[in-house]
Amino acid sequence: MLWVRHALGPEDAAARLARNPRPVCYVLEQHHASDFAVLQRACARARLPRPSRQVDLGDSGRQRACFALTRSVGVWRSRLDRRAPPALLTLLRALADQPELDIALVPAAVYWGRAPQKERSWLRLIFSEDWALVGSLQRFFTVLINGRNTLVQIGEPISLRALVASNAGKPALAARRIARGLRLELAKQRSAHLGPDLSHRRVIVQEVLNTHRVRAAVASERRERGISRRAALHIARQHADEIAANYSHAFVNVMARLFTRLWNRLYDGVEFGHAATLREVAPGNEIVFVPCHRSHMDYMLLSYAIYMQGFAVPHIAAGINLNLPIIGRFLRKGGAFFIRRSFRGSSMYTVVFMQYLAAIMARGHSIEYFIEGGRSRTGRLLQPRTGMVSMTIRSFLREPTRPIVFVPVYFGYERVMEAASYVGELSGQPKKKESTLGVLRSLRLLREKFGRVHVNLGEPVHLTALLDRQEPEWRHLVAEEQVRASWLNRSVDEAALAIMRNINAAAAVTPINLLALVLLATPRHVMLEADLRQQLELYLQLLRSVPYGPRVTVTSLSATQIIAYGESMQVLVRGDNLLRLEATRAPFMAYYRNNVLHLLALPSLLACCFFSNTTLRTEDIQRLAWRIYPYISAELFLCWEENEVPGLVLDMLRALAQCGLLEASADGATWRRPAPASAQAMQLSLLAQPMIQTIERYYLAIALLIRAGSGTITQSHLEERCKTMAQRMVTLYGFYSPEFFDRTLFEGFIDLLRARGVLRLDGEGKLAFDDVLMRIASDAQLVLSEALRHSILQITHG
Repeated sequence: MLWVRHALGPEDAAARLARNPRPVCYVLEQHHASDFAVLQRACARARLPRPSRQVDLGDSGRQRACFALTRSVGVWRSRLDRRAPPALLTLLRALADQPELDIALVPAAVYWGRAPQKERSWLRLIFSEDWALVGSLQRFFTVLINGRNTLVQIGEPISLRALVASNAGKPALAARRIARGLRLELAKQRSAHLGPDLSHRRVIVQEVLNTHRVRAAVASERRERGISRRAALHIARQHADEIAANYSHAFVNVMARLFTRLWNRLYDGVEFGHAATLREVAPGNEIVFVPCHRSHMDYMLLSYAIYMQGFAVPHIAAGINLNLPIIGRFLRKGGAFFIRRSFRGSSMYTVVFMQYLAAIMARGHSIEYFIEGGRSRTGRLLQPRTGMVSMTIRSFLREPTRPIVFVPVYFGYERVMEAASYVGELSGQPKKKESTLGVLRSLRLLREKFGRVHVNLGEPVHLTALLDRQEPEWRHLVAEEQVRASWLNRSVDEAALAIMRNINAAAAVTPINLLALVLLATPRHVMLEADLRQQLELYLQLLRSVPYGPRVTVTSLSATQIIAYGESMQVLVRGDNLLRLEATRAPFMAYYRNNVLHLLALPSLLACCFFSNTTLRTEDIQRLAWRIYPYISAELFLCWEENEVPGLVLDMLRALAQCGLLEASADGATWRRPAPASAQAMQLSLLAQPMIQTIERYYLAIALLIRAGSGTITQSHLEERCKTMAQRMVTLYGFYSPEFFDRTLFEGFIDLLRARGVLRLDGEGKLAFDDVLMRIASDAQLVLSEALRHSILQITHG
């Protein structure tokens, strides 16, 4: 007691026990002399009833006012004796003999080293409190090392008479039931401080293998392959072992300290935006974190940010390619479970994985997976892969125990570690396979600086509300055949789209993003300092005057400070009153521009309308926006529905007018751009550049399709031809935009043309079209200058 220092919680514990008229008996989770001694001292200091005193049971004698539910057996790692405590049986007999007697059972817990985020010693972290069984020898070291940081938690008094009434039966049976209920109460209390009980990996694997669906899959595998039941069960166990995490609370505690040092070395700060969202949705809900995927650092950054906010680290779905020697073991201890890229060819693997996912969700663990499937090489969000979303929703429908809340997460980097490899892969180089040696080689990057990192939480997506919109009777349609209904597929698609939109709606605008937006719009990535400052001020004004959404965060730096920051990050090079992108960094800047391109997509689209037109009628602007918006929205996951576009267009036109970039007629029926030689005309032209490239890409695909003719080319052939011609354009005209020739973007555009009825497949699988495509091409011609159209047509002709 001369060594131990403790805190008592909650603050009103003494007041609650003072209001209790019944004799008090404390209930500890495990029998440890150290726990009893600390509880005794805490009660004495707070003037609470002491656990060492005797409770008068009348004719039944006297009983010490404290007992433990379980007794540990062993010296290091112990096993537990879970039989009903003799003290509880004594109390029950006393209540049976004396109907007027009642006892207040008070759950009490002692946590040693309960606050790992405040520790500075790795040794203390190793011996901090967790869910593992603790023997006498380990408890000795725990008290010795963490005795100065101990918490005594006092629960609500519980009437033993009321527990007896609700657990009628023989005394021995009632004692077991009451003890089980008290263990559950103490487990909830422990879960609130440490996160849920993750148990041992072996226990979870066995739980998965014992489920009815896995047993049925084993029987099916046995019949199909003609093998023994033992062999089929061995295959199922191999799948479960390949998948399952091996979470270690002590390992996470230690790594948190290591990563604090790592982030301080790599980054100038890690900003965790909208953290209050976690506190709002955590109580009573199953949280599913669905971040965008920009870097391998995403896994660690999000877990670290969540941990530092005081929440349990989520279980993370990681690609099987990361299950490397040594590294894979560490990732499992940090909560990673591994998933194959494809489930094809093994129905048993699918069943085992879904049952594992259901098991960790049923235990209350938050989970995390990347909805894009892989890392984005262009900086834009990839099209969602809905497999994990579908499995999450199906698991919930089969066992709707806790409501599911999807929490989108946006990562904003000022410099991505893998930038060089991304550029190489987009240029046609094969993707390098992950390896332990490659990880070791990457350690040289620790000498470099990567700016700030922003981790922003998006607007949560509540699954029950989403299901209610799709099928109000879903609670009654949970049978296996009904879970496969069409309304479920629609729910999966709606959830995926909402998640993607909410990720983008929580974007973080950094100085690097803004510099990339401006300088990549210039022919040689160079500007006068005054012009660069004016364009930066324009973008800051647009982002603040017509905000994309309430969760978007914009740098607080001024235009002048942004330029100074760009120089300090070695992004900008100064010379002769000119500022240009540093030569080796320029190829990577498109990535950071694309991170926030969606925020300025609408004003850029409106600026495009005046790229080759001096004056336009409002109705023509609205028609052009209405024609092009669906395709841009699908590509960039914009947050507005199509019926909102007319009002948004008017708001944005007024904002551009306030910035001096447009001028409206007296009646508002027409809009005029500034004089060609003015500074405002240059600003409008630069603003148009990001969307001009997108419209050029659309026009290229349409031109190739029209040139081929209706019913003469397949979609895959058209996509390949689009990619080839786009690469040729980049080579000939010297602008750098890796996504310009990304085949997946052409694929998404053609898919949307088909979905909207502009294109269709004929009987031979060829793409057919009619006059609607011609009208789209005509509107594109209104936006693109004659020189640009001529260049595209010349390339497609070649």
